[in-house]
Amino acid sequence: PAQPLPRSLKADRLVIRKAERTLTLFWHGTALKSYRVALGGEPLGAKQSKGDQRTPEGVYTVVKERPDSTFHRALELSYPNADDRARAKAAGVQRGSGIEIHGLREGFEWLGSAHVLFDWTDGCIAVTNTEIDELARSAPVGTLVVIEP
Repeated sequence: PAQPLPRSLKADRLVIRKAERTLTLFWHGTALKSYRVALGGEPLGAKQSKGDQRTPEGVYTVVKERPDSTFHRALELSYPNADDRARAKAAGVQRGSGIEIHGLREGFEWLGSAHVLFDWTDGCIAVTNTEIDELARSAPVGTLVVIEP
């Protein structure tokens, strides 16, 4: 397994590359560590509406850490942003909400890194429980999150 990040290290940016299924922590332009991720069940294209199973694309921030999530732990993102709201309004659809970077659902920890073998979230970005614990320490509220196609 990869070496854990120093506990004092704080990333200034997370970049999720949907096509590569990776989440990378950056500090002042330097990549610190990458994780394999699972995405929404319909991962191609940006999130269009509530329930479409797509992971959004755009620039967000971590707005809240949720240690009491239905998953092991979660980092709530600032989705929808202004572009997402405008896109949903123009399409006349209900926009989604509640996009997070999260661990595994309680009771499914045994999956570990095998969870990335398929895209299973409702549009969120999923990592293992150990990885979300490390991300929660390293990406505090206010950290920039860029989700690329």
